[in-house]
Amino acid sequence: MTFPTPDTKNAEGTRNPEDTTGAGGATGPADRAGPAHARPAGGAGGTDADTARAGRGLRDDRATVRLRTAMAIGTSPDERLVGLLVERCAVEPDFSVREALTWALTRHSPDTVLPGLLGELGSDRAQARSQALHTLSKIGDRRAWPSVTRALLCDADDDVARSAWRAAVVLVPEDEKPELAAVLATLLGRGPHETRLSLSRALTGLGEAVLPALRAAMMDPCPQVREHAMATEHLLRDPDAGFGFAIEEAKRVVALGGRDRER
Repeated sequence: MTFPTPDTKNAEGTRNPEDTTGAGGATGPADRAGPAHARPAGGAGGTDADTARAGRGLRDDRATVRLRTAMAIGTSPDERLVGLLVERCAVEPDFSVREALTWALTRHSPDTVLPGLLGELGSDRAQARSQALHTLSKIGDRRAWPSVTRALLCDADDDVARSAWRAAVVLVPEDEKPELAAVLATLLGRGPHETRLSLSRALTGLGEAVLPALRAAMMDPCPQVREHAMATEHLLRDPDAGFGFAIEEAKRVVALGGRDRER
């Protein structure tokens, strides 16, 4: 395994030997520079210097360096770096790098990764909660299911809530699907289009277990809730239907005053 070695430069373009760490900020022209120098890392049997070098790479100013470092760690997993990967998930500003961090974590043993991720679910930082949930959904270890709480499913931050919905659908035991569906159905009508689409996908991912909750929601006094419930049932029956079409059909039905006027 090799880690990119940060090659930081000062404003005049010359190497600054004292500048060895980055702030993890925005990308810039440096991202388009040639390949960074690489040094061998020791994998599970590496040295403290390798660990420090990985830390510098994950904190480098350039997203390309951070991305290559995360990919290198995932290619040759090293449990000593799991805590650093989890830590970076909470603050990494670049989407592609966050995805690489998640991938690197999935390459490690769940026994090593789960404790750190579960700890992040109680973080005050929304990105920490959201990325931990996203990573748990990719790992798919159902030991994490009890930690996907109602508070997370109903989180005020849409990104956290959407990640919680996806994780819940992956992790929920079969016999708890109706209870999960009932909780998710209380959120029908929430948020903008993308949030509603995510919730509908989560609900349809539960299969037939979601039908009682959807049918109850179709009787809700709020028209937005009824529309969302009808659109979700439409997607359950016809997965190839677009959400936009389903929601417009549901609006028309609600405007006409009932489900039976759909055709």
